[in-house]
Amino acid sequence: MHVPPALKHRRFFYLWLGQLISIAGTQMQVWAIFWHIRTLTDQPIAISGVGLARILPVIFFSLVSGAVADSYNRRTIIFITQSVMGILALILGWLTQFGHITIWYIYLLTALQAVVVAFDGPARAALIPNLVPSEDLANAFSLNSIAFQAGSVIGPALSGLVIAATSQFAVYYINGISYAAVILALIMIGSVQQKMDKTSKGVSWQSIREGIHFIVNKPIIFSTMILDFIATFFASANTLMPFVARDILHVGVVAYGWLSAAQSAGAVLAAVIISQVRELRRQGPLFLLSVVVFGAATVFFGAATSFVLAWSALAVTGAADSVSTIIRNTIRQLQTPDEMRGRMTSVNQIFFQGGPQLGELEAGAAAQLFGAPFAIISGGIGAILGVIFVIFKWPKIWAYNGDEPVMAGAAAD
Repeated sequence: MHVPPALKHRRFFYLWLGQLISIAGTQMQVWAIFWHIRTLTDQPIAISGVGLARILPVIFFSLVSGAVADSYNRRTIIFITQSVMGILALILGWLTQFGHITIWYIYLLTALQAVVVAFDGPARAALIPNLVPSEDLANAFSLNSIAFQAGSVIGPALSGLVIAATSQFAVYYINGISYAAVILALIMIGSVQQKMDKTSKGVSWQSIREGIHFIVNKPIIFSTMILDFIATFFASANTLMPFVARDILHVGVVAYGWLSAAQSAGAVLAAVIISQVRELRRQGPLFLLSVVVFGAATVFFGAATSFVLAWSALAVTGAADSVSTIIRNTIRQLQTPDEMRGRMTSVNQIFFQGGPQLGELEAGAAAQLFGAPFAIISGGIGAILGVIFVIFKWPKIWAYNGDEPVMAGAAAD
């Protein structure tokens, strides 16, 4: 074991640590909302409203937010977005504490937070290559995955415990406070240099079109986005977790919290292993095979009738998804020049968030009509079929090794 290279860069370390704390709070709230809705209603279709509330703002605002991230200071953008998200979480806690909460308030606040996330995501993803050199970028994304997945282990587990020991609203207050960790990290990072396209028209339709044109004409990037969307659309089983926990596995809120953390537990293990690998090669085949494993494990989860088997299958899906996420993020950031990274990330955000959020709509509808097991199993099969489609459509992804020429490097301290 050795200290991952990316953590040796002071500014990246600050951001990474701040994200770890904030993500734990965010994941506490995500899973608490699912449980909250199941408490308010026993209709699976109600869960689909959360997915709709999350994806519509992403579709409407992502392309604009990418141009904003390439035209304005990314660090300043993140300051604003993190502060607003903290305030929205505190409002959700206040409404819940004093008995004013309804499903429609949950949908509204989720949608408002999604608007902010649409601007936060491109700025934050595009900032990372400005904090580490290009040779450490894959390692930085593996550490980012560790932060996200570790937070996703801690968050759901704590969420169940906090709800059981105190109340639902306490989770929302904790999340609101957790955003301060990223804000403090940004203060400690100081100013960050970023390249601006001197010919760009700023936030304009021409600038947005340039970003879309770049991605469509970059098959190695576009194919990963398409597969990401297909896999997460069909295999999005997270929102059905409360129904699986209560109605199939017959467990309570604490066990639900541990079940919700299973994917992230597997993802953390995979990300830690990858963080110890100095050079990751055969990235194309590894990316595609990881999605196949993700789909197969989803099928096993849908068929599971015991807590242990369900937890184990979810852990495997998390490990496979972690490998996929690290590789595709590295490919995209290395193959994109700095002045285009915000717009590239914003388009990717539509695929990355659109897949699981629209998948929640599909999963909720399928579960309403045919039951949760059918919705989950058919989704896993759909993800595997997606891999076959991408290989036939873009065969070059199978040959991608990871040492191809990169578009641009990055600065480091």
